[in-house]
Amino acid sequence: MTKAELVARIAGEAGLTKKTADSVLKALVVAIHQSLKSKDGQIRISELGTFIVAERKARKGVNPQTKKRIKIPASRVPRFRAAKALKEAAKQAG
Repeated sequence: MTKAELVARIAGEAGLTKKTADSVLKALVVAIHQSLKSKDGQIRISELGTFIVAERKARKGVNPQTKKRIKIPASRVPRFRAAKALKEAAKQAG
């Protein structure tokens, strides 16, 4: 599903215009970004799942083009844990 298709579906389900639905989707994305930037770094949507920030430790790796060993610095990465309802919906789709 593309963003345009998602906006159209939100508009139809909520009885909104596509312009309003697009604004709602943009606001949701901004809220998720801001929440992940915060110290706690977590946002939970009950029937969807939880967005969290995970810490990756520094590690050694290999550049696949040059085969040279490199140091990969520590980083913070977004993760998503699906809620039970979302997992069940995915099982029924197959």
